[in-house]
Amino acid sequence: MIEQMIRERNEQFAREKDAYLIGKGGYTAENETIVYDAIIALALGKNVLLKGPTGAGKTKLAETLSHLFGQPMHSVNCSVDLDAEALLGFKTINEHDGKTAIEFIPGPVIQAMKKGHLLYIDEINMAKPETLPILNGVLDYRKMITNPFTGEVVKAEKTFGVIAAINEGYVGTVPLNEALKNRFVVIDVPYVQGSALKNVLQTQSLLKDEALIHRFVTLSSDLIAQVRNGQISEEAASIRALIDACDLAVYLPPLRAIERAIIDKLEDEREKAAVRNIAETLFE
Repeated sequence: MIEQMIRERNEQFAREKDAYLIGKGGYTAENETIVYDAIIALALGKNVLLKGPTGAGKTKLAETLSHLFGQPMHSVNCSVDLDAEALLGFKTINEHDGKTAIEFIPGPVIQAMKKGHLLYIDEINMAKPETLPILNGVLDYRKMITNPFTGEVVKAEKTFGVIAAINEGYVGTVPLNEALKNRFVVIDVPYVQGSALKNVLQTQSLLKDEALIHRFVTLSSDLIAQVRNGQISEEAASIRALIDACDLAVYLPPLRAIERAIIDKLEDEREKAAVRNIAETLFE
């Protein structure tokens, strides 16, 4: 049943003009249940909350789900400035044949609902708590919202689905309201490590030197251990930053590549020194 549903969605959306919004895929994990469970939850009409450290690949996983379903995905990047207009849309004045008219430009939530697409809400716990209740009806069994700007009652198409992501404990985030969290199936997204990380670096970075790739995998493992011990911030172990370092290492000495891609992003001098020391033991 699930496989047939995925095939039908791939066929349905491949012909749409919004097909360019379909994700490219590329998420790799040692634990295959992460992707499988997310697929099942979405196929059953559940909202999926991806929870994990910064740079673990939550956005890449969302894009992979879009790719697997062949389904366009609209994105919202949350911040303290997020408001109803950024979610639902806004009114603007346009001229047609010399006549002025007020038109409503639909935002990502309305577009995804009406078209039956996926909606990705990134860093949902960065938004102000008072902003998110407007989505309650969208996220529960009703899959419906009354647009406050037009009065229109919007009922989501059957294939509509929601994926959200949070970085717990990150600066600027607030705990998710329990009523909101209860509207999601939660999937923990850990850092990619070991052979899965090696595969990511081989396929997603420019670096082809096997010996160097092995050292970068070891670097990642050492950095993650330091994060878990509370010695450095999650940012230092970002897989995204590691891929950047590998790309730069094609043209720069590895230590300089690590300096530019990882160390210089950190604010704390003690953390910078810790990462530098780990890198020097592996690459000098």
